[in-house]
Amino acid sequence: MSELVCIAFKDSGTADQVLNELRSLESEYVLDLEDAVIVVRDKYGKVRIKQCVDVFGGATAQGVALGVLWGGLMGLLFMNPLAGVLGSIAGGAGGGAITVAASEFGILSDYGINDNFIKALGSTISPGTSAIFLLIRSDEGGKLLERSSKYEGTILKTSLSKENEERLRKALASHKP
Repeated sequence: MSELVCIAFKDSGTADQVLNELRSLESEYVLDLEDAVIVVRDKYGKVRIKQCVDVFGGATAQGVALGVLWGGLMGLLFMNPLAGVLGSIAGGAGGGAITVAASEFGILSDYGINDNFIKALGSTISPGTSAIFLLIRSDEGGKLLERSSKYEGTILKTSLSKENEERLRKALASHKP
């Protein structure tokens, strides 16, 4: 089961730095993020949300690939393979784009961390600060705790056990640059 961790930072750039650190852990295959979202509240109080995980897994590219395959087959059937391939590329890309656009307007179901939860909790951070929302599938060897000690942060919300939450809180408080 995935664990939710939401951490606020004292400036607007730290959440991005933390995400870059976590991406390196993912490339080392010791951390598996299901979802990651960065919230930045500017000095005027406006909240910006940055989705950081591709929840559709390349829907547009997959649509184009399938479109080329089927378009080529249909084109061969009707003796005009070039028209079939060109039409299928356009149709596949359009279908993928519609899928992504539909998700932006809330037509498709929410995946990962609930957007309303992110907006509500994100609006509680101070102007000029940032927060990161993580949905973690697995953390091999507790690398999140190890890397968290580089950043000073405050836990906003977590689904971790009390023991693990306290360990994370101590790691964030120890702040070793």
